[in-house]
Amino acid sequence: MKLSLIIPAYNEELYLAACLHHAIEELAARAKPGECEIIVVNNASTDRTAAIAAGFERVRVVYEPIKGLTRARQKGLESASGDILAFIDADTRMPPGWLGTVLAAYEQHSDLVCISGPYRYFDLPWMKSLLVDLYWLLLAKPTYWFTRYMAVGGNFAASKQALLRIGGFDTSIAFYGEDTNIARRLAGVGRVRFDLDMVMATSARRLKEEGFITTAVRYVVNFMSEVVRNKPATSEYRDIR
Repeated sequence: MKLSLIIPAYNEELYLAACLHHAIEELAARAKPGECEIIVVNNASTDRTAAIAAGFERVRVVYEPIKGLTRARQKGLESASGDILAFIDADTRMPPGWLGTVLAAYEQHSDLVCISGPYRYFDLPWMKSLLVDLYWLLLAKPTYWFTRYMAVGGNFAASKQALLRIGGFDTSIAFYGEDTNIARRLAGVGRVRFDLDMVMATSARRLKEEGFITTAVRYVVNFMSEVVRNKPATSEYRDIR
């Protein structure tokens, strides 16, 4: 199996280099030459995002001129050559073992179409980090057991054939709910797995800017709206850079 790592990036000059360093280090340690590719989708950036990505030898940069997260993800899907497409965000820092978890899951489960896991924030105080861990353990995991699908947008991998089968990403969704939307639709064609051990380190910039409780409630509301109404509840969002 070949894996394509896809990183949507809109004005991510402050975070992208660290993201790529961590991803390249993990792929070099876990994958043989030719088994993985890295694609950065420059999503209408006006800063040095594209130049930073182009400075990495193993990275291919593609351009999506229409701003929007789902449009960037769709461009990545259309540009990728892998059998498995892994999506992370430009402010993440891939931990050791992440790639091995993804590949092992697909090797062991022939019906698997998507695997995802939680975030861990590398720039939060320990008390708030503990609250985040409890959120995933006590709320997110039981919810997954009930719905049988869940995905975190900056930490999931999906079968390319399954994504094509469902028609790709819903580009009418601006931001909130896009990951639940793709998880729900993929669950209609195969198994979606949410693994608490498949942790992705990421920035807490949205939590810090918009507030811990406000952000958590907004994500929960949009998750439930996708489950019940098959569409997000929130259409407006802020870019936080």
